[in-house]
Amino acid sequence: MKTTIDLPDDLAAEAKAAAAERRTTLREMMITGLRAELDRRESLGPVDFCFPTVNGNGLAVELDPAQVITRSYGLPDA
Repeated sequence: MKTTIDLPDDLAAEAKAAAAERRTTLREMMITGLRAELDRRESLGPVDFCFPTVNGNGLAVELDPAQVITRSYGLPDA
């Protein structure tokens, strides 16, 4: 499949130079990088995280940031 992507000029130049140095193509570097990133994200699994809310209507305002983190991760109260 052919597609067009917009890369920052400095990143594109760095990638082209790296491809030339490794005697490969920019296409092959993109394929390898995308596969590695997709594999990495798949291996992470779902994030078990939820913000404490007031009856499902937004964050509990009486909590300070440390309490939000503690409750979100199910940690014991400090």
